[in-house]
Amino acid sequence: MEQTDITSLIPIAITLLISLTTRNVVVGLFAGVLSGVAMLNGLFTHLDPLETFGVMVKSYISPQLTDSYNAGVIVLLVFIGGFVALMEKSGGGYAFADKVTTWVRSKFQAQTSAWLGGIVIFFSDLGTPLIVGPVFRPLFDKLKISRQKLAFIIDSTSSPVAILIPFIGWGVYIMGLIQKEFMALSVTDISDWDAFIGAIPFQFYAILAIGIVPLVAFKKLDFGPMARAEQAADQGNAHVSSDVSKEIFTHKNAKASFVWGPLLVMGIVLCSMLVPLGFPFEKVSGSVFRSALSTAYFFAAATLIGLMALYKVRGWSEGISVYMKGMGNMMQVAIILILAWSLSSVGKELGAAAYIAEQAQSGFPHWLVPAVAFLLAAIISFATGSSWGTFAIMMPLVIPTAIAIDAPLYASIGAVLSGGLFGDHCSPISETTILSSTGAGCDQFEHFKTQLPYALLNGGIALISFVIAGFVENALIFVFALCVQVTLVFTLAKIAAEKEKLQSVKVI
Repeated sequence: MEQTDITSLIPIAITLLISLTTRNVVVGLFAGVLSGVAMLNGLFTHLDPLETFGVMVKSYISPQLTDSYNAGVIVLLVFIGGFVALMEKSGGGYAFADKVTTWVRSKFQAQTSAWLGGIVIFFSDLGTPLIVGPVFRPLFDKLKISRQKLAFIIDSTSSPVAILIPFIGWGVYIMGLIQKEFMALSVTDISDWDAFIGAIPFQFYAILAIGIVPLVAFKKLDFGPMARAEQAADQGNAHVSSDVSKEIFTHKNAKASFVWGPLLVMGIVLCSMLVPLGFPFEKVSGSVFRSALSTAYFFAAATLIGLMALYKVRGWSEGISVYMKGMGNMMQVAIILILAWSLSSVGKELGAAAYIAEQAQSGFPHWLVPAVAFLLAAIISFATGSSWGTFAIMMPLVIPTAIAIDAPLYASIGAVLSGGLFGDHCSPISETTILSSTGAGCDQFEHFKTQLPYALLNGGIALISFVIAGFVENALIFVFALCVQVTLVFTLAKIAAEKEKLQSVKVI
């Protein structure tokens, strides 16, 4: 059954409505799939919830699990989850970051070293705040830098770094969503890997979020609530959260090699499996790449378990237990993916993609797709606090539209990713907002309030960049975005300096 009228969008509308209402994307996706199945099978007419649920499981959810591509993605995510848990529970991240702090003597060095620490510990967007935050917290206190600034720095180097890397959980998840749409649209000339790599230069918000930290530290530019927080910290009146419930695991025997050792093994395994096949100069099939990644993560995890046992940080059995628990932690991610794939299949059968394409072709300007995708993704992510859920909702809408009206595909995909990240950074209920404030030891609302002006600055530049990318899909537009950012920061710093000078003259 395929219908190409507005009713084909009902499951998507239900998904959006319930996700925004409950602030739970899993519930929204589940309701969307269930309603779509009921529409396809005429089950709304006699309202049989048992039969509807049975058809959904049998015909839509189970096939997602038996699909070889989907199974490969889920298996890889499970291996990644186990490795990340080991990294977070090994004490290596703390030992590694602690070494960085030995040469820090100034506020600028403290801020840039925390920034570099967040970039180096790229393997987990949620682990970064809980590793970098507690390590740098005493140093920031000593140098009279606000904890709000620390929360801003680690929030700017957690998700924004993770979203640019194709071989960790973020990249694997996003490529899974992209591939599903490519399969539905019979796109064979571009792989999910090609699309992700091609979209990286168009992830303007992520690039700007990473880039603003050293700029602000160098120019000593703090404006809005952050300026007041820095002034309070400088006067010894820093706001400190009394509830720092999530502390990173530390151990006196933990070594910095717990971080670089497993990552080195991962790189060696990947190279030994992929380089003989011509990678990165020749295309490698997705199944081969995912199996190589899974193998690399497994051997990296085995290395870390061995190192922990060798240095008596955790015994073999305890290390394996942490690894298995980390694998289980990926269950929610797997559920989101499976429901997103199922919603995509239901939408295809209902004709949602065809309807959207028809409406877009009837007059929607192709150059406007990236900018509109960015704004819609930002709104959904802000309201739900979930960038991953936003990607699952937006990819089935944006990719068919971009292909149907020949809008710039890579820029459109980058817009969805940037919008999801932007909304997540602006949202007080985002998981990364909560963890960043927890890691830094400051109040959650204080972090939200002090980060918002910087996020809005970057978001505004990103929106302008997506308008330009709609006309000219040039990978170098991100250079323009960075130049605008540098110009604005330097201009704001100059205005702030002149204002301060004027105030000091008035005082005299």
